[in-house]
Amino acid sequence: MIYLILFLISFSLTYFIKNYMIKKSLVATVNERSSHTVPTPHGGGIALAITWFIGLFYLFITNQIEQNLFYALLFGAVISIVSFFDDIYELSPKIRLIAQSIVAIGGLYFLGGFDTLTFGIFDIQNPIFTNIFAFFMIIWFINLYNFLDGINGYAGSEAIFLALAGFILFSGNHFLVLAVAVLGFLFWNWNKAKIFMGDVGSTLLGYNIAIFTIYYANEQASNFWIWIILFGVYWFDATLTLIRRKLNKEKLSQAHKKHGYQRLTQAGWSHYKVTNYSIGLNMILFFIVYFVSNIFIAFILALLVLALSMKFVDNKKAFE
Repeated sequence: MIYLILFLISFSLTYFIKNYMIKKSLVATVNERSSHTVPTPHGGGIALAITWFIGLFYLFITNQIEQNLFYALLFGAVISIVSFFDDIYELSPKIRLIAQSIVAIGGLYFLGGFDTLTFGIFDIQNPIFTNIFAFFMIIWFINLYNFLDGINGYAGSEAIFLALAGFILFSGNHFLVLAVAVLGFLFWNWNKAKIFMGDVGSTLLGYNIAIFTIYYANEQASNFWIWIILFGVYWFDATLTLIRRKLNKEKLSQAHKKHGYQRLTQAGWSHYKVTNYSIGLNMILFFIVYFVSNIFIAFILALLVLALSMKFVDNKKAFE
């Protein structure tokens, strides 16, 4: 029953925020970096975030979530609030980075740090190295999720996939709370979007995935690679694009439209088709994790799938 209530909260809040944003002319205008062609209200992530935190408090009050995970996830409110103001006032990169650094440190503090980074044949357990690594991973996940929130349904469907995959593999009702919080928003963002998520939602989702990765890796070190595989569509596209732009000697802070999903839309694919393509890739990655018992063999297979998928994108629209 609680999940239906949370869905209705997210659904209704998104609807009212959409209408309010239109009334106040708070819309995302069309520019050279946009993947949309019609001015559209943003800030739908506000509804997602509010619903998520309501659900978190419910789980905490009813003893359905570990205390350290609860506080780590709750600290994500900081990045949501800062991103809310960024959506409105366009904060400087320095302020955004400071906020991201604060939540990264806070999240790690509540989780008790990042214990072990395993590579199968050897482990790294030096707390200085593992926590510095985790610090930058959290910041990268926050940013890359924001980078890839560019077309209708893309970021929302990714979050629901990760939430459902997490529930199947690890259980935990926090995954169901996340899924229904996003689903209520996604109804209005799917296909021909009536509202966009905005940074307030995308940065929170990136932060949550990073926290899940560290939390479950602390339970069992190999779980780190499960989350890396599941999140592969996003981090592979964002990281490879960053490396390619660096090799091209481009200014990395400059806006661009070179991510894989953006190039598919430039090749003539609809937002709906690109999003379904990513869902298909996600299902392949999930089946690899679910059926391949050796996580490192699974990771190699996942890398192969991701490399072939990017080769397919390159054939549709070359990286220039």
